[in-house]
Amino acid sequence: MPILEGICDQIAVAISNIQSNQEIAEREAEKTILLALSEEIAALRSRNDLLHIVNTRIKALFSVKEFGIAQIDEDQSSYSAFVMDLTGNITNHPGFKEITSAAYSVNDPLFSRIMHAEDPVLLDINNIAVEQGMPEFVTFWKHVGLQCVLAMALRVGGKNIGCVFLHINRNETEKIKTNLLKAVCSHLSVAVSNILANEQLLAYKRMLEMENDHLKEEIRTIYNFNEIIGNGTAMQKVYHLMSLVAASNSTVLLLGETGTGKELIARAIHNASPRKDKLMIKVNCTALPPNLIESELFGHERGAFTGATERRIGKFELANNSTLFLDEIGELPLDMQVKLLRVIQERELERIGGRNTISINVRIIAATNRNLEEEVNAGNFRSDLYYRLNVFPIQLPPLRERLDDIEPLAYFFLARYSKNTGRKVTAISSNVLKELKAYPWPGNVRELEHLIERSILLTSGNVLKEIQLPKNVGKGKVDELDISYKTLHEIERSHIIEVLVRCNGKIAGIGGAADALEMPPTTLHSKMKKLGISKKDYFQKK
Repeated sequence: MPILEGICDQIAVAISNIQSNQEIAEREAEKTILLALSEEIAALRSRNDLLHIVNTRIKALFSVKEFGIAQIDEDQSSYSAFVMDLTGNITNHPGFKEITSAAYSVNDPLFSRIMHAEDPVLLDINNIAVEQGMPEFVTFWKHVGLQCVLAMALRVGGKNIGCVFLHINRNETEKIKTNLLKAVCSHLSVAVSNILANEQLLAYKRMLEMENDHLKEEIRTIYNFNEIIGNGTAMQKVYHLMSLVAASNSTVLLLGETGTGKELIARAIHNASPRKDKLMIKVNCTALPPNLIESELFGHERGAFTGATERRIGKFELANNSTLFLDEIGELPLDMQVKLLRVIQERELERIGGRNTISINVRIIAATNRNLEEEVNAGNFRSDLYYRLNVFPIQLPPLRERLDDIEPLAYFFLARYSKNTGRKVTAISSNVLKELKAYPWPGNVRELEHLIERSILLTSGNVLKEIQLPKNVGKGKVDELDISYKTLHEIERSHIIEVLVRCNGKIAGIGGAADALEMPPTTLHSKMKKLGISKKDYFQKK
């Protein structure tokens, strides 16, 4: 017996040593796993990267069948799916898309139980499915055959950001190492936080890019003068109304014919408002394709529809805390009028394919050349949207009712386009001014601008002595005019060709086209090459 007892003591020491060595080896293996996992997680930048880690590391580590992460949404009152790695029998279920795209309350008993626990929570699906107040996805889990789910809260800096769901076999629960799972979840918390931060940075980057594009567009299209040209009685009334409404957040409806300067008035109201430090966002309702209007105004999430490869920030969201100018609002389709009315009333929106409601603070300035009251009576415009927009209407006078403003406007455009074209036209003859004041201006200020521009190109001296007004337009026939404008390129090309025809194709020398155009022959040759003018153009004309 003493010999046997001595042998047993030695065996006990050996077994204890073996167990200690095994525990040390296991801890070292876990440390190695966690170290490798932390290095890979630190490099994660997208949800797809995270799914790759889940497939290659975590599922094998814990013998997991399915894996999912839920995130707490921006509103902090709901949670929704972040990433999922599921088998076909689950993803092919008819209710899968509806269940996984929904948002659930953070106060439901299941999520609260997980969030308040410091350790992993083992969920028996059959038992919790009959409890009151459970989220709908628990019933879905039961329908697709899930029996046991292990859940663990994800936290960063003591703040809850979501949770992990692991579908495991019931007989595998005893093998799960709690400390290892908690350590892995700690790494996952950092990964989820980093990915969300990266997505937000990308969203801000896209927003800045859109603002930059808008700013470039504004620089190209904005009228570059400090004050609106015109001090007549009609415009003084407009200025008075602008001064009354500019400092408020009230919706403004600008009414007037095409070319009366509605965008310029909208910009002046914005620049005189407390929102002037932010960019005014402009939307031309006639320029938007019907199938893209909703996405353009309200934005969309990635994958919301075919071609939506990334999240898009809509114009309303881009104009948050600023002004949104809705030009040609009368052209908006009826179905979009309903959605626009809701956003204006509720001051909140949802991106297409999005689950979160986004609060906005946007001041609306709308403009139209239509008679919206007639459009309402004809059933083309919703009365409730009209009343919502018609808070503070401003009627812009047509140019034919602003005779005192025609001369200063003409001289303003003369100075602008003389500089742009390199001509030295400095004055307008009295006969031209009389013609301008006698013309009914169906195209209003925009028509005056283009006619001055064209006339400068056709003038050889420094005084504008002739302006080519349409001859078939008289007072009372404003709506019958169909004006088409040529580009500077087209006008200059046409004018040079006409001069070449009159000069019989002669370019240099006395009586040549260069002499008539008052430019060196080399310059004319250069312009002809740039404008694509060849001999066949002016010889065929001849």
